[in-house]
Amino acid sequence: MKIVVADASHIKFATVISETITESAKVRGTGIAKRTPEYIIQRLKNGNAVIAIDGDRFAGFCYIEVWSHQKYVANSGLIVHPDYRKQGLAKKIKKAVFELSRRKFPEAKLFGITTGLAVMKINSDLGYRPVTYSELTDDPQFWKGCQTCKNFDILTRTNRNMCLCTGMLYDPKQTPEEAPSRFDKKSMERLKQIRRSLLSKKKNP
Repeated sequence: MKIVVADASHIKFATVISETITESAKVRGTGIAKRTPEYIIQRLKNGNAVIAIDGDRFAGFCYIEVWSHQKYVANSGLIVHPDYRKQGLAKKIKKAVFELSRRKFPEAKLFGITTGLAVMKINSDLGYRPVTYSELTDDPQFWKGCQTCKNFDILTRTNRNMCLCTGMLYDPKQTPEEAPSRFDKKSMERLKQIRRSLLSKKKNP
């Protein structure tokens, strides 16, 4: 298994990456925006992605997007092919794309949005902390990328202040006191339950 910085030689995997993202979204039912092969190809060609390869088989993927004049960097589209799940590969890919982001954009704040507790734990281990959406980029193009998610109506209905995803942020300038000390699964689950309750009240006042 190799985890490498993606380049144009990996374009042949664009379709299977796109299909894996789409199928994962169907299974989970939330939290994953669709990405076309053309969209994936752009990320493969610009060196802002990490791909896991097993021989000549696609195993996993995650890409970088730069926002607000390099003030913010998102690590997005983390996906592992079903044949390679439950082997710790997602954590390795996330660590690789985190390190790539820090090398290329050392001053940027790194962020992501997710519904997955496993991803939240990985992020927390890397130094991310849960934040409100107001602490993330306000670039409308980033939020436009959520349009293919089935919960986009919730995001627009709450004026982009809340959705089912949790925002997480790594600030290279954060103090040790601001950095998360450990991942509390129960607290994260409670946070998600509160959010769902609030969203339900907004939808059915």
